[in-house]
Amino acid sequence: MNHRERIAAVLHYEPYDRLPLVHFGYWQETLDKWRDEGHLTKEEAAGHGDGNAIDYEISGRLGFDCNWQTMFYPDSGLRPAFEPEVVKEFPDGAQHVRNQHGAIVLRRPGAGGIPAEIEHLLTDRASWEEHYRFRYEWSEDRVDLDRLDSLPTDRDTPLGLHCGSLYGHIREVIGVVGISYLYVDDEPLYREAIDVIADICYRNTKLVLEHLETERPEFSFDYAHFWEDICFKTGPLVNPSVFREYVGPHYKRITDLCRHHGLDIVSLDCDGKIDELVPVWLENGVNTMFPIEVGTWEASIAPWRELYGREVRGVGGMDKRVFAADRAAVDQEAERLQRLVDLGGYIPCPDHRIAPDAEWDLVRYYCERMRTVFG
Repeated sequence: MNHRERIAAVLHYEPYDRLPLVHFGYWQETLDKWRDEGHLTKEEAAGHGDGNAIDYEISGRLGFDCNWQTMFYPDSGLRPAFEPEVVKEFPDGAQHVRNQHGAIVLRRPGAGGIPAEIEHLLTDRASWEEHYRFRYEWSEDRVDLDRLDSLPTDRDTPLGLHCGSLYGHIREVIGVVGISYLYVDDEPLYREAIDVIADICYRNTKLVLEHLETERPEFSFDYAHFWEDICFKTGPLVNPSVFREYVGPHYKRITDLCRHHGLDIVSLDCDGKIDELVPVWLENGVNTMFPIEVGTWEASIAPWRELYGREVRGVGGMDKRVFAADRAAVDQEAERLQRLVDLGGYIPCPDHRIAPDAEWDLVRYYCERMRTVFG
């Protein structure tokens, strides 16, 4: 079996020869550290991208089979995006910067992670009409058909179709507080923003799948995928009942389209404690949760399986913190994962991008250990 066949078999509860070893990429700081330690060349650290040739080279050296983030991306965002600009500078080198979403964020010298949001350009109907509505017009050139036609058919690793973001993108543009107030202050605009962006995602997906059906019937994606990031350590950043009413039907529309074209594995990337949104996604055609962050709340596919049965699948849920510990910690994690793999429909994967505290040799040992435990 090749890696595509193994992954399809696991997620369809079918027999497979060995468990596929999947990862979720790396922080740039991780690649830079491994470069400084001599594990990567300067060119490899600088040129890595999800699913590119360097990614496959690094994956092979570590022992992974593939990166789940290997996908084809139509453009469902702002067109044009805002030009980043510095709007204020501080004596300590910090800056207020308007980012590509039009939001002003705080950037500090040497700081990693997500910058703090200071203010947002999108606040009401007037700012929506002036700065945003025209940036969300759909056109066929949001899908790079030339690139789509160049994707290889004879690959042995999986490739996903990215179907966009139905709520997380809006959260990026207006902020958690802003979108929460918008629902109360201007419900018609709240609904309109969701509908407009979701329609772009639907039309992108439809164009891709219909183009393949007529022009490249021999080609197929292995799964469809969404991105959200709308939860934190104690739960969702949106009321689940509101999410079900306003966003759920858009998921159903897109996942029904995917299934019509043979894509029955639909995964979704949402960080944080997602438990209250899992049933909404399942009701609307999303059946594979990713990356199942272990974090401080010990997320796991096991309780979801008890509640929702075999309809819920998972990719993720591996506690990447053991990469900064020792071999005993890796052994314990492999043992913990074995109980989850035995449930079926589940592929372990580091529960986010591999962080800068990860030791190269421990990541390699993890891959070796997983091959020993899982055949």
